[in-house]
Amino acid sequence: QVQLVESGGGLVQAGGSLRLSCAASGRTPRSYAMGWFRQAPGKEREFVAGISRSGSINYSDSVKGRFTISRDNAKNTVYLQMNSLKPEDTAVYYCAAARGGSSYWTPRTIPEYDYWGQGTQVTVSS
Repeated sequence: QVQLVESGGGLVQAGGSLRLSCAASGRTPRSYAMGWFRQAPGKEREFVAGISRSGSINYSDSVKGRFTISRDNAKNTVYLQMNSLKPEDTAVYYCAAARGGSSYWTPRTIPEYDYWGQGTQVTVSS
């Protein structure tokens, strides 16, 4: 079992930056691939970025070049640095953990993830 707690969300103007954190606790969180998803009002939850146990990284096309995912295994924490934010980035952002797979595995779909945080709101004003 892994518990995930997100933090760092808030209100920011377009063009600004935020850094989200996801603190993991429980059964060896460094053994999991980690991902960030987001869900805007009235829309489905979508993949944002993922990082494997070995540090391989995957981004959605909509955030590539603006967002950076990283992990600090010593602190059991995953980060999402978000730059050049746009109003369309407004959503609840969720951290997730996935068991299994190779050390290079960076899952992109909701069913591949086993544990989820409660989410943190990010609002980008125009």
